Amino acid sequence: MDRFRVLVIDDEIDFVETMVKRLKDRGLEADGATSGPEGLDLLDNKDVDVVVLDVKMPKMSGIEVLREIKKKKPLTEVIMLTGHGSVEAGIQGLQLGAYNYVMKPVPFSELLTLIVQAYERKLIEQERDS
Repeated sequence: MDRFRVLVIDDEIDFVETMVKRLKDRGLEADGATSGPEGLDLLDNKDVDVVVLDVKMPKMSGIEVLREIKKKKPLTEVIMLTGHGSVEAGIQGLQLGAYNYVMKPVPFSELLTLIVQAYERKLIEQERDS
């Protein structure tokens, strides 16, 4: 598997730390942010291939963050994480250009598969654009 960069944005610190560690254990480059603004700052300073983004966060919702990501870096793929009550937000995310959405809690193996598929889609889109 190519080394590519994943950014996890979620207001649950334990979740972010665990995800980043597990992604790095799989040989990926991974960063974490615990708020939308912090995640967007990271995106300004680093190239990120895939973002795993929580829908429900204080200050700035995942949908708002998704809109900013797609403005700044349209080829960056985004996987939305939704809770039971926010499936509509996941669907809205798809309409705004997210790659997919999954319900929390999601098995790591399932999320990793989605991350790899999202990265592969990004490569295809990049080839189309070049």
